Amino acid sequence: MKSIDAWVADIRARVAGSPGVIALVGPTASGKTALALALAEAAGGEVVSVDSVQVYRHFDIGSGKPSSEELARVPHHLISAFDPGDAVDAALVAARARAAVEDIESRGRLPIVCGGTFLWHKAIFSGLASLPPGDAEVRERHRLIVVDEGREALHARLRAIDPVSAARLHPRDVVRVSRALEVHELSGSTMTELVKDHGFRSTWRPARYFAIRQPSEVLTARIEARVHAFIAQGWIDEVRDLIARGYGGARPMASVGYREVRAHLAGELSEAELLIAVVRSTRIFARRQRTWLNHEPVTWLEAPPP
Repeated sequence: MKSIDAWVADIRARVAGSPGVIALVGPTASGKTALALALAEAAGGEVVSVDSVQVYRHFDIGSGKPSSEELARVPHHLISAFDPGDAVDAALVAARARAAVEDIESRGRLPIVCGGTFLWHKAIFSGLASLPPGDAEVRERHRLIVVDEGREALHARLRAIDPVSAARLHPRDVVRVSRALEVHELSGSTMTELVKDHGFRSTWRPARYFAIRQPSEVLTARIEARVHAFIAQGWIDEVRDLIARGYGGARPMASVGYREVRAHLAGELSEAELLIAVVRSTRIFARRQRTWLNHEPVTWLEAPPP
């Protein structure tokens, strides 16, 4: 049976003597954090996090942020690097991650880039398409559409002009849906077209991608256990505190799980409904992550049978 130790040995054997950075990707709850810790300890490495919520301060429980004990075991970079109100995008994360990788390498350590936000991985290693800067007037117009007609209406507008981006983005992810619409309105091209034209053809560093392939039923069970654990650890109180501190409209609050807890606190979901909604949203998100990786040069580490 495969174990984390066996995966660590497998990865080290595959990358021995070859240049590049190790990147751990894959669906949420598949086991990336545990593997990153074990690999870093075995190979003298440090972890660079590219998780779209773990990079924010105060969003701790629901993001599955490494515990204080785990952070003490292995040096981590970009964990809690930004305030929830900061304007964080792939370009900014890529710049910070590259700087971290170079720092780690300069000290003779192994950089391990870990996280499920694959676009950020691509931005780090292959650069980004040139996109128009944000426009406050366009974003305000989109905000008013959401207020007047609802989030689904904004998503429907994106689906009409860029169905590929619409399929990738959840209707509740208003920030990213608005950005995709904004790109089209300002450039005349869809986000999908611009990214395809760019093709991620440049290379900053060669990267070896690894992901754990959990059987569907196992991943579902892991997701359910994770959600129950987060609730038991005080996730609802964490979100209540974040809202009280003025972060109810912050970008990470629109992420999977946090938006459902916010809805629960607003009286839109009972606690029983909350658990079901978070598990469902997380499963959909994990399925999208797997779909994206199916077309990428990823080495899949097979999980042991349940």
